[in-house]
Amino acid sequence: MLNGLWLGFFIVAAVSALVQWLVGGNAGIFAAMVESIFAMAKLSVEVMVLLFGTLTLWLGFLRIAEKAGIVDWLAKALGPLFSRLMPEVPPGHPAIGLITLNFAANGLGLDNAATPIGLKAMRALQDLNPSATIASNAQILFLVLNASSLTLLPVTIFMYRAQQGAPDPTLVFLPILIATTGSTVTGLLSVAFMQRLRLWDPVVLAYLIPGALALGGFMALLATLSATALASLSSVLGNVTLFGLIILFLVIGALRKVKVYEAFVEGAKEGFDVAKNLLPYLVAMLCAVGVLRASGALDFGLDGIRHLVQWAGLDTRFVDALPTAMVKPFSGSAARAMLIETMKTSGVDSFPALVAATIQGSTETTFYVLAVYFGAVGIQRARHAVGCALLAELAGVLSAIGVCYWFFA
Repeated sequence: MLNGLWLGFFIVAAVSALVQWLVGGNAGIFAAMVESIFAMAKLSVEVMVLLFGTLTLWLGFLRIAEKAGIVDWLAKALGPLFSRLMPEVPPGHPAIGLITLNFAANGLGLDNAATPIGLKAMRALQDLNPSATIASNAQILFLVLNASSLTLLPVTIFMYRAQQGAPDPTLVFLPILIATTGSTVTGLLSVAFMQRLRLWDPVVLAYLIPGALALGGFMALLATLSATALASLSSVLGNVTLFGLIILFLVIGALRKVKVYEAFVEGAKEGFDVAKNLLPYLVAMLCAVGVLRASGALDFGLDGIRHLVQWAGLDTRFVDALPTAMVKPFSGSAARAMLIETMKTSGVDSFPALVAATIQGSTETTFYVLAVYFGAVGIQRARHAVGCALLAELAGVLSAIGVCYWFFA
């Protein structure tokens, strides 16, 4: 799938360039495409330098949280909820701790770091699966919640914005939080409907109702603020939360007698190993997207969508963010490349770039997660996993567009 998507970018770009040369007389189009390839290769290395630091930093702090028992505490705290949502998983099973750690990595926006942990969790769930090839209910719920990817602190999005020169990288903190909540809630409700989970169970309600009330009250507060105040609040909360989490991990680690420096270095080494494997994928996708843009094919497609949106009487500013949304279900690296390219072309704080960043932070890559997680344990029948995950992804994209009009329009 990813092979076809990447090859398709180049083929579409080649056809577009030939049309512009033979019909439009634009002989310089090929020079522009070649120049774009080298420019994007250079940009890939620049992005990777910061990505190395980001993943190394946060996996270091995450290892402190593990050794301090924060992850185990979360697993115990969420145990009663998971026992209702995943009744086939015994209480205290290792899968619960791994699922919690995976959600923690996703919550920090460390999608690349979350994948190895998620694979361990999926294997642990497979040990409980009576079928070798058919996905269990617990595996489907885990996969859909992974695809919806509740991102509480999207540090990699902040990193991309910082690398592109954003004066305030955390500006999209609240929009992403709201959009990712919409995708996760949609994913949970769709799976609950298909699996007939009893969400009205008193224990489940004891977890969900306080969260829903807190979110509703917070949304009501946000509704009273102007767009300028919303952007300012998002910035403040993003920075306070980011630094507060670091201090929390360090203080609890120190109180639990964890050698925080050694634990940080141990986790940071893992972050370095994760990050170094990403450069080939980033170069491949950024160069493909750069060629697509330079050939005029991407602009041609977006202009068609823009005319349809305009014909419907709607605002068209979000259209330039749609490439990120369209490739996100298939490839995280392609969506990342589209996001970076949108920020570079339109401006890091332009409306399309803000929408694209919010979309990127609101969901995961459905077909990639499906292929990797189920493929790792030999699952061949996904049952209702794909439909529920795509519904969650659609909810995340629509939420991202809507909330950006609320915050930044």
